[in-house]
Amino acid sequence: MTSGAARYFAMAQKELLELVRSFKLLWVPLVFVLLGIMQPVSMYYMPLILEKAGNMPVGSVIEIPMPLGAEVLAQTLQQFGTLGLLVLVLAGMGTVSAERNSGAAALILVKPVSSFSYIASKWTSLLLLAWGSLTAGYLSSWYYTSLLIGEVDASRVLGSLLVYGLWLSFALALTLLFSTLLRSPAAAAFSALGASAALSLLAGVFPKQAGWLPGSLSGFAYQIASSGSAGSDRFGWSLACTAAAIAGSLLLAGQSLKRSASVD
Repeated sequence: MTSGAARYFAMAQKELLELVRSFKLLWVPLVFVLLGIMQPVSMYYMPLILEKAGNMPVGSVIEIPMPLGAEVLAQTLQQFGTLGLLVLVLAGMGTVSAERNSGAAALILVKPVSSFSYIASKWTSLLLLAWGSLTAGYLSSWYYTSLLIGEVDASRVLGSLLVYGLWLSFALALTLLFSTLLRSPAAAAFSALGASAALSLLAGVFPKQAGWLPGSLSGFAYQIASSGSAGSDRFGWSLACTAAAIAGSLLLAGQSLKRSASVD
């Protein structure tokens, strides 16, 4: 193992230990699991909830058609796209900016640790947190959906999981980039969420013109979960564009950190 790789693994172990110490490795997956369970459970018991909560006339009958299991999983992904994404961005917003403000980044980078190893270790910890949380929450939703509503093919679950995981990876790459560019963790979170929302809105409003952008991945994941197919010839372009955008964000974060006066 080269010295550079050894430094990277040492930094990655430090970041994983920080996730454990800050309890992010506990509460972030727990939030995703709760979100995943709530969707099928709430859909199954919705008629009973409305009957008990509303002031309905005596003898009235509430009939709400039960959605398909695939539709429930697609709605679960939509929950992950709002509250889940917010939780992940808040968990990663101070990844670099907080250490820059405290001076910890300067102390680390004066040692023989490159800025790219530093960024890569941060990225590794965020990826493990995001994919672990998403997998735990989505599989929980799949289990309760199959138990209460109906079976869903494993191929749909796996395909939508991988596509949506790539979308979350892109959003966290933006979070890491803005956390490097901006001093304020709150500003980094706001910028990452704003950019993600803008890309999703652009892809939704102009699906033909902007269907190749990373913002369309969430829609493709919903489509795969509900119908089993992305249903667009722009799906491959969107995957390639997202991978390139992630790599570009990480490289730009490394260059920005390297040139920053605070760590020179």
